[in-house]
Amino acid sequence: MDSKTLLEIQHISKSFSQTKALREVSFNIMRGEVRGLVGENGSGKSTLSNIIAGVYCQDSGKIILNGKELNVSSPIEAEEHGIALIVQEIGTIEGVSVASNIFLGSEKKFVSKGLVNYRKMNEEAKKALNEIGIDNINPALNVEKLNLEERKIIEIAKAYYIHPKLLIVDETANALSSHGRSILYSVIKSVKEYGGTVLFITHDLEELVKVCDGVTILRDGIYIDTCYGEKMVINDLKVEMVGREINDHYYRTDEESIVSDKVVLGVTNVYTSALKNINFELHEGEILGLGGLSDCGMHELGRLLFGLDQPYSGTISCYGETKKLKNPAEAIRNSIGYLSKNRDTEAIILQSSIKDNICLCSLDKISKFGFAFPAKENVFSEQWINKLKIKLKSKSQYVADLSGGNKQKVVLAKWLGRGSSILVLDCPTRGIDIGVKEAIYELMNELKDKGHAIVLISEELPELIGMSDRILIMKQGKIVCEKKRSPQITESLLIKDMI
Repeated sequence: MDSKTLLEIQHISKSFSQTKALREVSFNIMRGEVRGLVGENGSGKSTLSNIIAGVYCQDSGKIILNGKELNVSSPIEAEEHGIALIVQEIGTIEGVSVASNIFLGSEKKFVSKGLVNYRKMNEEAKKALNEIGIDNINPALNVEKLNLEERKIIEIAKAYYIHPKLLIVDETANALSSHGRSILYSVIKSVKEYGGTVLFITHDLEELVKVCDGVTILRDGIYIDTCYGEKMVINDLKVEMVGREINDHYYRTDEESIVSDKVVLGVTNVYTSALKNINFELHEGEILGLGGLSDCGMHELGRLLFGLDQPYSGTISCYGETKKLKNPAEAIRNSIGYLSKNRDTEAIILQSSIKDNICLCSLDKISKFGFAFPAKENVFSEQWINKLKIKLKSKSQYVADLSGGNKQKVVLAKWLGRGSSILVLDCPTRGIDIGVKEAIYELMNELKDKGHAIVLISEELPELIGMSDRILIMKQGKIVCEKKRSPQITESLLIKDMI
């Protein structure tokens, strides 16, 4: 092995039951390099990173780190070899403090006379947070009290604390605001500067080109190519990822909005702790975009529309009737479906089957006298699995085993199977590949044409501009402007209103 090579992947293969996740994958990564790893959902990216980090064990092949074969059976062992992994979804453990999460598996360094000295642990956790520029998170606080971004920042602090030789970042940026991303990019830059290596997994190809020195492409568990610098052309990467041309114009092609006059959802003078005097109407066959900077209130508005949060004052009406959406069950009865930004914790049941997740909200439609009939559940779930082209081994497979894009399809299948005519979609394309993203946009267009009404909450300006009939920009809990669909709307124009 070349002395400049830090990590060598040699003929790695891995299968889960009948699914071959990786097939004879081989490539090298140099010291001081930020290497991107891309591919469609199910291409094997996360499987490979989890093997390197000790979460999984390969079926065959070798991993060489610093010239020595790496054999680790847990992330704690991997950490002892200088490998840190920031996972795609939530990587913190609820019920314990921020400090306990940062030093999970390393508590022995704070043990004195058989007891953990939590004061010292909190002090060291504060140093770990300060090292990445964070001084507003209390190390003694229970992690459940933090939002998604703060919890990801804790994971970044934990990973950087050991000054890893190899830092693996798996789709982390998707859960972060612009401020959170700047912290992550700063950590990546620091690792590179001290001679460490970063393996950066992302679906955002613009981000990849900006952050990475080179990129390795996987497709269906097979190594396709590695390219550097000027050869990292986004359109070429798309083709290599999916094995076919991807239409750059996968957003809507119509330039003006055509929607019904019929109002299906109305929000009048609504106030909550996060929202101030919210007023808007949603029309049949309309895609209404909500955008803004971090903590602008758009995600809280999505929760409110599904009954997860309650207003202090104001009213919400569905199809002309004032409704008190006191809980999600009430929202579902009023034909509202909700896709949460926090998919794995709020939108699906990971340790339940694909079939059960799809059928969950429609049990009253496929049961009789309070009894569910397996035959009806099978037919119902298979119908939506086929319609949304969910890639799976079997409908009895746990949702946890699916790729991010296929998890998202399960959530959509659940609501479409229910017949929800109003859909609140919070970051529906977060953490999914270009092929599935294209499929979701096509589905949104089909739903719009059939008269469904969609609230699209998005942190991606091209998505808002490309898919919305109207865009509402929020700032500090208020709606500050409305933009109707037009070729004249640009990202810079929306940014001016956001700030």
